[in-house]
Amino acid sequence: MSLDELTREFQQRFDEKTAAREQALSASRSAIRCSANAIRAIHRSDTETASRLMSEARAALDRGLEAVAAHPDVRYAGYLQDAQKEYAEARLTAALVSGGEVPGPDEVGVESAPYLNGMAEAIGELRRHILDLLRTGATERSEELLVAMEDMYSVLVSMDYPDAITMHLRRSTDIARGIMEKTRGDLSLSLVQRDLRDALERHAGRVLGKE
Repeated sequence: MSLDELTREFQQRFDEKTAAREQALSASRSAIRCSANAIRAIHRSDTETASRLMSEARAALDRGLEAVAAHPDVRYAGYLQDAQKEYAEARLTAALVSGGEVPGPDEVGVESAPYLNGMAEAIGELRRHILDLLRTGATERSEELLVAMEDMYSVLVSMDYPDAITMHLRRSTDIARGIMEKTRGDLSLSLVQRDLRDALERHAGRVLGKE
C-alpha cells in the first residue's frame, strides 16, 4: 500500500470517528438538558412533562450510544457517562418524590458509576423537595424522605473503589453527606417548632376554656 493510500485510509477512519463523536456529543447535551428540565418539572409536580422529558433524554442517550458503538475509545470518553448520570438522577428523583420503588441501574439503562453518581445528586434534589414539604408542614413525609436519603448514602459510602472506576464517587458522596446533615438539621428544627406550636395551642385552649 502506498503512502497516499495510507493517508486516505487514515483520513477516512478519522472522519468516521469524528462524525460519530459529534453525534454523541450532540446527543449527550440533549440528554443532559432534558434530564435537568425533567427534574424541574418534578419539583413543580408536573409529572406528565417530567415523564415526556425523561423519555426524550432516554432516546437521546440511545442515539449517542448507537453512534459510537464501533468506537469504544469515544464511547468511554466521559461525556456519555455524564449524560447517563443526569438521566439516572432524574429517574431516581422521580421515583423517590412519587413514593415509588427505586429503579436499579439495569432498569434505568445506565452503567454502574453514572448510576451511583446520579444517586448522589438525587440526594440534593430530595433536600429541595423536603424543604418544599416543610413549608407546607408535611413533616411526616419529610421524615420518610430523609430515611430514603440515609439509605442511599449507606450505599454510596460502601463503594470504596478508585476514582477512575467510580467517576470520583467519593467526592459526590462527601457532598451528599453534607446535604443530608443540613436536611436533618432543618427537619429537626421544623419538628421542634411544630411541637412548640402545638403546645402553645393546647395551652391557649386550656386558658380559653377556663375563661
